[in-house]
Amino acid sequence: MVNTDKDMELRHFRCVLAVAQTLHFARAAAELGISPPALTKQVQETEHLLGTRLFQRSKRAVALTAAGELFVVEAARALAQLEQAQEVARRAGRGELGRLEIGYVASAAYAGVLQDQFARFRASHPGIHISAREYAMETLPELLDQGRLDLAFLRPPLRLPDGLDSVVLLRDRFVLAVQVASPLAQGAIIAPAALAQQAFIVPEQELGTVEAGRRGGFAAQVVSRPGSLLAVLTEVSLGVGCAIVPHSVMASVQLPGVCFRELAGPLINSEIAAAYRRHEQAPAARAFIAQLRAAALAVASTAVATGMVN
Repeated sequence: MVNTDKDMELRHFRCVLAVAQTLHFARAAAELGISPPALTKQVQETEHLLGTRLFQRSKRAVALTAAGELFVVEAARALAQLEQAQEVARRAGRGELGRLEIGYVASAAYAGVLQDQFARFRASHPGIHISAREYAMETLPELLDQGRLDLAFLRPPLRLPDGLDSVVLLRDRFVLAVQVASPLAQGAIIAPAALAQQAFIVPEQELGTVEAGRRGGFAAQVVSRPGSLLAVLTEVSLGVGCAIVPHSVMASVQLPGVCFRELAGPLINSEIAAAYRRHEQAPAARAFIAQLRAAALAVASTAVATGMVN
């Protein structure tokens, strides 16, 4: 009769498997580091819990019963699964396994920052699955603060909730995007004051537009805010207006009817940053944050060396 008053424990599995592998109680006991009587007691207890014999014992030999043979297969499988579960937990705790949800603005991909950071992280943490999705920039801080995202690639300046922090991964500059038919396309370098009468298409990060207007002594006449940089450049190509966009876009987005021109005067700095929770606990996210911080230090050193700091 099966004993239902007591649950089977891992020691029962290990003792039965040791005997099954050696078919000798004394040798199995030595491998387990216990006495033969103690091993015999564990096996008998297992059989009592199961309500069936697992071994046929005689003075000359030990053999598995039919029930024992089937039990050993499943017991070995259960212990292997346990070991795998333990190893998975250890690796996850070290930040070697897990899943990351990352949000980004398209310009982070245009500039190559997103791809570079992903490639580096995947090379050092191949067991972590990364899911990435483009979002409207103003939604990223809240999604990150709510825990719906683990990291966010965005363009400063952007107000972050108190629990978030960020590091700069790219220091770029703003340039002018105009339709090729525009008189502004005839010059190589355009003074901000020359834009005073222009209609502006403003991307998600309006810093460049605002600063160009400040330097040119005018308030930009905004006619459209289509969102993504691709939508902005499409409207430029259609003659809706001009736009102040990151220089990095020039190398990755080429649309018919659009040309880019440098702005005269001191550079209007454009940045891409990664935002994260200041007190992040998830090992996988912490591992990525450590990589981002190291990358940011290198960017800061380059910026100082090249004079691209305010």
